[in-house]
Amino acid sequence: MPYVEDTLNRLKKSSPAESEFFQAVEEVLDTLRPLLNDNPQYQREGIIQRIVEPERQIMFRVSWVDDDGQVQVNKGYRVQFNSALGPYKGGLRFHPSVNASIIKFLGFEQIFKNALTGLALGGGKGGSDFDPRGRSDLEIMRFCQSFMNELWRHVGATTDVPAGDIGVGAREIGYMFGQYKRLTTRFDGVLTGKGLLWGGSEGRVAATGYGCVYFAENMLQARNDTLKGKRCLVSGAGNVAIHTVEKLYDLGAVPVTVTDSRGTLYHQDGIDLKLLKELKIERRVSLKCYLDDHPDADYTPADEYPDDGHAVWRYKAEAAFPCATQNELTRADAEVLLGNGCVCLAEGANMPCEAEAVALLQDSKAAYGPGKAANAGGVAVSQLEMAQNASMQAWPLDKVDRRLQGIMRDIHDRASAAAEHFGSPGDLVVGANIAGFRRVADAMIEQGVL
Repeated sequence: MPYVEDTLNRLKKSSPAESEFFQAVEEVLDTLRPLLNDNPQYQREGIIQRIVEPERQIMFRVSWVDDDGQVQVNKGYRVQFNSALGPYKGGLRFHPSVNASIIKFLGFEQIFKNALTGLALGGGKGGSDFDPRGRSDLEIMRFCQSFMNELWRHVGATTDVPAGDIGVGAREIGYMFGQYKRLTTRFDGVLTGKGLLWGGSEGRVAATGYGCVYFAENMLQARNDTLKGKRCLVSGAGNVAIHTVEKLYDLGAVPVTVTDSRGTLYHQDGIDLKLLKELKIERRVSLKCYLDDHPDADYTPADEYPDDGHAVWRYKAEAAFPCATQNELTRADAEVLLGNGCVCLAEGANMPCEAEAVALLQDSKAAYGPGKAANAGGVAVSQLEMAQNASMQAWPLDKVDRRLQGIMRDIHDRASAAAEHFGSPGDLVVGANIAGFRRVADAMIEQGVL
């Protein structure tokens, strides 16, 4: 379709060297061809050209002082991609890998993820190349305060509501919210992921991991199957991975792996969840320390990973949950997974599977849940936090969890119905992209050319 090719060619010229962003756009646009053929109004209204360009891109310097009195400088970003459905919504990522391409790819994906929830949320993303690892609490506080000194101008409870992401948890959200309150003298729902004492929501911390598992269960139920009794591979050892492990146990599955930047941990009897939380939440140490309590477990250092992939995906299991970062699962990894009997993969991270791995998973007819659908639980409960803040209420955990289960079921059903309607039954990549895009595009048309 020339319309799609022309848009991609223009994007290559206007956003050079932004490989992650271009990968995300290309993957989405390729799946939209049946919808664009079916509805020429989208081309007349220039929806594709408009939706791939952010409404606003903000870049700023973040200067702060470390514990040695040395001035440090980082770069900050906030990309406000699309507000057709509601205020911009998307996390802040603090990690040395952060650059404009990664923030734009995450913000672009966020548009459709948020649309799939059925909630009133636009799409955005932000962050910095600041690395919180090894920094003291005071250094992190000073950085967060300096970061918010610029960001506060661009956010608000009905404008743009950031949340956490990699490197940004309750501690960082607290420091940023405190600075926002100092600068504006307002106590409002400008950030989600807040502490329960000051406007946070029950279930928010666990939402992305829980939601990913709920989505996987919905995929399997559609095939008259279940997670119960299945051995599961999980990557990552942060918030998403830990709560994925927790919910897998709740549903009767057996998670046997987790990973961090230093290596992969495999425990045949199942990951010791209590010890995992102690190591990664309380002590913040390497997973290798797990062996002190469980010498029967296996640990593979990152420098011993296979050249064509990652150790975590090389163990025998029936389900996989990549919950670490983008492009962490290669085609070779996918081949091994499928050869070892994997029948279900749900993405807890954003774009964790390389394009060739996705194609292989789809060709195999395994149940494959793309990130914009499978990991939407976090942003869904963020919106529930926004609703609680707006009404000055606090909901009990069981109410939040019931809403989360319902939202994840609805996302699965919307994606499944769209895939069926456009001749790709069971293809949740096509279904999720079309269902999310159509909701945003129709809202953009109704609001005129902006």
